[in-house]
Amino acid sequence: MERQPAVARLVLEDGTTIAGRLFGFQKSVAGEVVFNTGMVGYPEALTDPSYSGQILVLTYPLIGNYGVPGRNGESAGTPFESEKIQVSGLIVSELAPGYSHRTACSSLPQWLRDEGIPCLAGVDTRALTKRLRQQGSMLGKILVGKDDVPFSDPDRLNLVAAVSVGERVVYPGGERTVVVVDCGCKSSIIENLRARGLTVIRVPWDYDFLAEDFDAVVVSNGPGDPKVCDATVRNIERALRLNRPILGICLGHQLLALAAGATTYKLKFGHRSHNQPCLEEGTRRCLITSQNHGFAVESASLPEGWEPWFTNANDGSNEGIRHRTRPFLGVQFHPEGAPGPVDSEHLFDLFLSRIQ
Repeated sequence: MERQPAVARLVLEDGTTIAGRLFGFQKSVAGEVVFNTGMVGYPEALTDPSYSGQILVLTYPLIGNYGVPGRNGESAGTPFESEKIQVSGLIVSELAPGYSHRTACSSLPQWLRDEGIPCLAGVDTRALTKRLRQQGSMLGKILVGKDDVPFSDPDRLNLVAAVSVGERVVYPGGERTVVVVDCGCKSSIIENLRARGLTVIRVPWDYDFLAEDFDAVVVSNGPGDPKVCDATVRNIERALRLNRPILGICLGHQLLALAAGATTYKLKFGHRSHNQPCLEEGTRRCLITSQNHGFAVESASLPEGWEPWFTNANDGSNEGIRHRTRPFLGVQFHPEGAPGPVDSEHLFDLFLSRIQ
């Protein structure tokens, strides 16, 4: 039996206050309030380091009905994208205390309690999401009782330093080696590279990887404003001179663009879903992609030699860049596709085909 929930409230920076029932861990938290429109995939979303510093609103009405699976080490197919829940808090319409799934080992409320994460349920998430779409993503806080906390803006923090690995890690594989610059790397990115027979060297966000013996570089996803990651941008600038293949994913795409000389900007409410349509330039092809980001690359700022590769069919924002003659690629979406469809997983193979 789940314990009786306490009453808590969400307070937005515009003064909006929304009451709800508190599940999970009983504490007050603050962060940027963002929404995800995916129907499934809450274990993957909650453990995605790109959500660090954010209070996540899930728009699907019922969350938690298939529970939470157990952790089975580093085995392929795990739904966990990191070693812990990364969101600051969770907001849902209805939270299922019971669950049914062959892999489930606990309920979502129990998992949240175990990891110290509060969840506000009984919220009209449709109305809340409409407000966030109209006003843009806002700072907010989940308050329990009389316990207040100040607003916290994750864009002013170096969240990448907090979610990146602390030291160099090697995953043995084949003869070809890829350096993964971990800015908050999802586990499924590592799995996709290892599944293709590569040796992976995973390094911290500010690590000078130029001294490593590698064939290609992947710059991973991660949280926050890309302009905070000066050290990463400088290392990518140096790597561009080597003319070895580079793939940027999500935040890594933005960092690659900054290293090339382009600019980035903050979207009004970001892209966080499993169904973002991306048009491939020069073709009639549209990929349905999984995304989680609040910043984007300004296509008009791309320097000579670079060109847009994908464009978002909903709002026209940039979803990918590539160099016309050199082996440099960046995608704003997630080709590893977990959670979400696998329409774009072939981009890993395209990237690998650039390795000499």
